Amino acid sequence: MRSMSFFGPPVSQGRLVKMMVEKLLNLPKGTSDIKGSAIANLGIIGDACTTRYLTEAWNKAKKIAARDYPDRFILDNRSTLQWKEEDVKILDKNISQANYKKLNELADNENLNVDEMVSLLIGNYKKGRK
Repeated sequence: MRSMSFFGPPVSQGRLVKMMVEKLLNLPKGTSDIKGSAIANLGIIGDACTTRYLTEAWNKAKKIAARDYPDRFILDNRSTLQWKEEDVKILDKNISQANYKKLNELADNENLNVDEMVSLLIGNYKKGRK
């Protein structure tokens, strides 16, 4: 006798991807948690899907969003969907894992988050150049 515990997702993967892209386009620019907001806006359909199913759809949706709407979204080198900001120019995409680790350790030692640490380092660098 077959188990009836799994009835399958409420929509196809293609339809779910299309819905996610639509939700991404409706998000206000600058929303901090893009993935969480897009999934939360799916409503009951998002609640009915498994995490694995949502993750697979998200991986496709973010690539489509970055490809079809390059004026709004970019995929960084870690395949994370981000808002495209006109004033930010990425000069170095290849920061070593060792330097990421050093930066995290330095920020932790100073009781700061990495963003605050980078701002502090840039400020000190500018002061030293004067």
